[in-house]
Amino acid sequence: MTSRSSTRAHEPAVHAPDAREAHVHEAPPPGGRDVPPAARDGGSVPVGSPARNGLASPAARAMATLALLVLVPYAHPSLSRLRVLTPLPEGEGLVVVPAPAPVASVGETTLVTETTEQAELRQPEEIALPAAAAELMPAAVASEGKPPRPIEDPSGKAMTPFFRALAAVERKAPQSIARITYFGDSIVASDFVTATLRRKLQKRFGDAGHGFMLMANAWPGYFHNDVVRFAGPGWQVSRVVGPFAKDGLYGLGGVSFRSQGAGVFSRFATAESGTYGRAVSRFAVDYLKHPEGGRMEIKIDGESREMIDTRADAAGSAIATYEVPDGPHAIEVRAHGPGVRAFGVWMERDTPGVVLDAIGIQGCRIRFLDKSDDAHFAEQLRARSPSLTVFHYGMNESEDGELFPLDQYESTMKAVLEQVTAALPGSSCLLVGPMDRADKKGEVYRSRPVIPKLAAIQRRVAGQVGCGYFDTFGAMGGSGSMGIWVQRGLGGADLAHPSGAGAEVIGRWLYLALMDAYEGWKANAARP
Repeated sequence: MTSRSSTRAHEPAVHAPDAREAHVHEAPPPGGRDVPPAARDGGSVPVGSPARNGLASPAARAMATLALLVLVPYAHPSLSRLRVLTPLPEGEGLVVVPAPAPVASVGETTLVTETTEQAELRQPEEIALPAAAAELMPAAVASEGKPPRPIEDPSGKAMTPFFRALAAVERKAPQSIARITYFGDSIVASDFVTATLRRKLQKRFGDAGHGFMLMANAWPGYFHNDVVRFAGPGWQVSRVVGPFAKDGLYGLGGVSFRSQGAGVFSRFATAESGTYGRAVSRFAVDYLKHPEGGRMEIKIDGESREMIDTRADAAGSAIATYEVPDGPHAIEVRAHGPGVRAFGVWMERDTPGVVLDAIGIQGCRIRFLDKSDDAHFAEQLRARSPSLTVFHYGMNESEDGELFPLDQYESTMKAVLEQVTAALPGSSCLLVGPMDRADKKGEVYRSRPVIPKLAAIQRRVAGQVGCGYFDTFGAMGGSGSMGIWVQRGLGGADLAHPSGAGAEVIGRWLYLALMDAYEGWKANAARP
């Protein structure tokens, strides 16, 4: 039944079944630009104490072992007293929520914790940037006039389908929605950069709904702003980062959830405060029909709406849609026995506007998207029908360095993008390049040499496949910029993620770059 593209053939032995990727994987935070020329040229910035990652030395291997030991207490709530990393109070900068390293085996793992509010991950609608950040912000960016880098589009038409959708929304055409499906790693899993972009687009074009969310928190740092989510324990999960589903069916979000028994549930509702996410007029439940399927009940605002038998002769995607009067509402998906397989829920409104699906997969590399069955993934993309698909990767690839050969990084990324563009021939696609990433040695921050290589490969592949490209690394200031970002309060303590303020800056940049390109497209379209 499954079909696989050639990407998997390139996976090295380190990813063989039961091997572990010994990386401490991201989970971001609760937003800069120009860096002094000296830092750009030298690729390093003085400060601080030593700590450099290298896989070859005994000391580095010992540190990797220590990192794994640090992560063990996060595997089960009963070990919480042994945890050494805890979230900071709201508003105090980077929130690091570690997740277990991906496990390259086939099977499931049980989610033993509830999905709750996680207030420490909530991003305020307005974030005051650190005063020192102003030194990195050119006047045009600070006044929200021009982006520090444009959307690169050698073809001149990569963004046209999305801009047509925005134009329809802007003129309030009936039933017009500009959907964005935004794939990424832990930065997106915590909805920080994506929350800023979603809010700014919805402020200008209209709020057409929150978009897609996983059934429950598949990782500790998974979060969505401007919506209320809750799920009880008891879901078992397979993920594209492992453990893998034998059939390769993960839905849109890269995670398959299966109920262990009756009473397992997930609940989604409109936001109770703030400007965004206060209304919904349509819920959609994305699930799987299959031979071992069980029954699940759908409740809307506490009242039973439907009992669905998910049993079928053959496995296949199914979408159950529920219309409600536009306003505040809640949906609950409750299993009435084992065998219910569900992927997620999306929320939309019957009003012109923008929807942004934040598809964050903690620990993911772009090539891991190809762990999905090809036909199933294409079917899920078409069901969502985005006007723009965004790919925001590079953080975990920078952790791999060149242990995963760069020529294979290029070919596997290209294969994934070609899959997506083939499934969505009438849509736009955009690659968001990697941030700078640093190691600290003595008094100096040094950028990892692989970062500009990854950025160059992404730019090249974007042009070959017909996608746009945003140069985050260049916008930050290039080599040496992460050290300055950390000093100015925009970079995270791990020297890899942005802080909350840094994430806000990147979200603003993406918005400005998209709007700058959109206005240029409109001006060209208006010419006789």
